[in-house]
Amino acid sequence: MTSHKTTQTMKPATAAKKLGVYLEATPAEFQEGVVTRSELNALQAEPPQWLQELRRNGPHPRPVVASKLGVSIAGLARGGVTEALTTEQIDALKQENPEWLQKERTTQAEVRKEAVRIKEKQAEEAERRQSGS
Repeated sequence: MTSHKTTQTMKPATAAKKLGVYLEATPAEFQEGVVTRSELNALQAEPPQWLQELRRNGPHPRPVVASKLGVSIAGLARGGVTEALTTEQIDALKQENPEWLQKERTTQAEVRKEAVRIKEKQAEEAERRQSGS
């Protein structure tokens, strides 16, 4: 009996997430089909024009918008941003620099600083345990 290797597939939503693009902005044939692991790898290695355009100009999914603005996804929601935004809209928000964005960026910076502090503390504790002190 020979074993056949099954092709690993994923839903378009999963593939879009892995590619960092907004599913609703992808071509219909992408949205309606399934994506194999090898197709995903090919899209990442040599992105077609539509994928390059989406990554450059959007609309971008919320995780990408949050990253470009330097805030969390929850921070976007608190700021009233619930939809995908284009690069142009993100740049306009950066220019306006509304109060909510300033506040969320500050919060995000504090969260990152705290994460680094905790990681360093854990590393020190692990080092102490190894040295037997």
